[in-house]
Amino acid sequence: MTKERQIHLTEVALRDGSHAIAHQYTVDQVLQIAKALNDAHVPYIEVAHGDGMGGSSLQYGLSRTNELELIEAAVSVCDQTKVAVLLLPGIGTMEELKQAAKLGAKMVRIATHVTEADVSAQHIALAKELGLETVGFLMMSHMAPVEKLVEQAKLMESYGADIVYVVDSAGALLPHEVGERIRALRQHVGAEIGFHGHNNLSLAMANTLAAIEEGATRIDGSIRCLGAGAGNTQTEVLVAVLEKIGVTTGVDLYKMMDLAEEIVSPLLRSPQEITRDNLALGYAGVYSSFLLHAQRAAKKFNIDSRDILIELGNRNVVGGQEDMIVDVAAEISKRKNVVTDRERVNHFG
Repeated sequence: MTKERQIHLTEVALRDGSHAIAHQYTVDQVLQIAKALNDAHVPYIEVAHGDGMGGSSLQYGLSRTNELELIEAAVSVCDQTKVAVLLLPGIGTMEELKQAAKLGAKMVRIATHVTEADVSAQHIALAKELGLETVGFLMMSHMAPVEKLVEQAKLMESYGADIVYVVDSAGALLPHEVGERIRALRQHVGAEIGFHGHNNLSLAMANTLAAIEEGATRIDGSIRCLGAGAGNTQTEVLVAVLEKIGVTTGVDLYKMMDLAEEIVSPLLRSPQEITRDNLALGYAGVYSSFLLHAQRAAKKFNIDSRDILIELGNRNVVGGQEDMIVDVAAEISKRKNVVTDRERVNHFG
């Protein structure tokens, strides 16, 4: 690990962490967390619905508070930290991006499925026109071979992206796979390279370190692992680990520890741990934000949520296909009932 390198952290608890609390952030909570992150010298914080701008809906989950109010609140208490937003073309609109920039957002991450970078061209171009630092965010990066990932990253770079991210949305990648992807992008892409990990296989930290080892300079983390599925790379732990190996972040470790313990931890409905469902997400390679939807469907149809997640993985579903969760649950329930009826007939002869 090169000790002279600096890593730029983006804290995602106010966006990815929204999944973990069913998108129920209040203005007061965002003000408190954003101010503490600013005081700890975190360079970037991401604020939005868990599925990005425009994500508040019946399909993705309704927000308690309009995300523009949350963005405005975060900007109001950040005099050194830059506020970022996430936008998925087809969910968020260019008008919403303009509104976020007007409120003071300084960075946007334009997120697409790993094979669909071409849908980001207009949004990246607009972001550059608005003077925003612009990131191409290639989600579900485990679902494409390295050559395809490079191709898609080069497309985003050609549209104007300053940074391109390998995004392990399902927490399905292994460290050597992360290293291989980052190394390939470093060889073929001129933009800065970033990594966003999830912890469904308990590998978020190992994967993040593998990414840094291969040259990634933009890294995501979430306080107390607050994020979809089993959460993200734990920011305060990452800061400590990077300090131990001599990599500079500029982030105040003690202040991050205090924020995690005193402010963020009380927000958690349950600890961010690797439950059987979270493990199933990583094992099956399913988008981490599908977790709560799958659990609700399992309860409705009285089936095992793991069966839903494994079947979704078999079908290679991607972000934006949340509506399939109920259909899959209904099919599994129907098959289960058919088997039960057959067993009953066989039993009674």
